[in-house]
Amino acid sequence: MPSHIRTTHAPHSRRALLRTAVAGTAAAGAGLTLGAAFPAFATSWDPESDEPVATPAQALRRLAAGNQRWRARDQEHPHESAALRRRLVQGQRPFAIVLGCVDSRVPPELVFDQGLGDLLTVRSAGEVLDEAVLGSIAYGVLELGVPLVLVLAHQSCGAVAAAVHADESGGPLPAHVQYLADQIRPSIDHSRHGEARVDATINAHVRNVRRRLAAEPDLAGRVATGELAVLAARYELSDQHVRTLA
Repeated sequence: MPSHIRTTHAPHSRRALLRTAVAGTAAAGAGLTLGAAFPAFATSWDPESDEPVATPAQALRRLAAGNQRWRARDQEHPHESAALRRRLVQGQRPFAIVLGCVDSRVPPELVFDQGLGDLLTVRSAGEVLDEAVLGSIAYGVLELGVPLVLVLAHQSCGAVAAAVHADESGGPLPAHVQYLADQIRPSIDHSRHGEARVDATINAHVRNVRRRLAAEPDLAGRVATGELAVLAARYELSDQHVRTLA
């Protein structure tokens, strides 16, 4: 699988059309960790929020607050009003991209208690990258100006378990499932055994996906300037907590 997105620069008219379709590109900025000093940038469009989302740190705080509400069963179910729906007809400026697994137990909008226009969600089994996933993320960053990409793994990932078991048995997997296993295999932790191997591989794989994304030529420049953060995280089914991974 190619390790980068193969794209050509669109003519000015095409790029202008794209930007018109999404109601403009928001600029954003600043670091990978909370609590640091961040420069001010233009804010993302958030018509029903008290706190503008301008930086990666602000986006991460908003995700963390939503996950806390989810864990406490105190969800706000934000951004569902009739007025907001009408406003979103004019365009979107989501504040974060979540690349997650297809697992039905981990829907990002619920896990982070977000609503319409908040998240650009991209999902593939085991957060596996391919050209469609890479292109979708690049679109969110380059055309929508999203300041945060969160790669979200989860406890008891079936795709990772299948890849580990196939590696151990040497047997083939059905149809396109083999492709998923081939992409996960380099992350398998052979120092562990049994379920511990699966669990460790979940963490290793999401970190590797994060590293690949952060190194993408179209994204790396924005990471270097602080306009974009690319983080790895893991959702625990047992306590519904999302924790970032170093």
